[in-house]
Amino acid sequence: MELKGRVAVVTGGTRGVGAGIARAFLAAGARVVVCARRPPERPVEEGGLRASFTAVDLREPGAVQELFEAVADRYGRLDCLVNNAGGTPYRLLGEGDAARHARVVELNLLAPMTASLAAYPWLRASRGSVVMIGSVSGTRPSPGTAAYGAAKAGLENLARSMAVEWAPEVRVNSLVPGMVRTELAHLHYGDEAGVRAVAETVPLGRLAEPSDIGAAAVFLASDRAAYVSGASLLVHGGGERPAFLDAATVNKED
Repeated sequence: MELKGRVAVVTGGTRGVGAGIARAFLAAGARVVVCARRPPERPVEEGGLRASFTAVDLREPGAVQELFEAVADRYGRLDCLVNNAGGTPYRLLGEGDAARHARVVELNLLAPMTASLAAYPWLRASRGSVVMIGSVSGTRPSPGTAAYGAAKAGLENLARSMAVEWAPEVRVNSLVPGMVRTELAHLHYGDEAGVRAVAETVPLGRLAEPSDIGAAAVFLASDRAAYVSGASLLVHGGGERPAFLDAATVNKED
């Protein structure tokens, strides 16, 4: 129970990766608040503990400020903010106007900044931490989700700058997942056969589970990472096999 007695807010913590992170924090003994625009279909719980839910639009600074004030009033402290909320539909750049792409950047970059600024006074008081949930889309070309990839790249850079500005009171790190099997995996990879085919491109032979991401987030929030700040932790199963290895003719058997 390495986070026992600590309080964490997980944005977008009602499903998928966010719910996996919230459950991992509960399993580690933390008191967890999850927030999203809509409540979860079922409570987020683990090990006999249940996360509380607050409805909030993270693109509304006033509502975000009220969220953290309410958390501080209820629990008297805040130890970790996990900026997980985000996402994007598949859309080629030429198929959407600038305003539509800007909304993706707003959700995936500006909203985490807004939440971090609102949480900062309480995180500083507890010598807590921020965990940004990035994406491998921010580390490589991201056709079809270019605005999302650009926002995630910016989020990683933001975390490094925050880590310097807010030290030594607040640690700030990025967790960079690869492909994750969630209840929405079919929207990205197709049917179960498609999911299996995509999994075969990962060196470890499978997609991540939300619990894999949650375990890494708990580590970054815990005292075991007390000297880790401004870092980016890749949780991607070894990444992606380079395409040129399959295309090359050298050293292939006849």
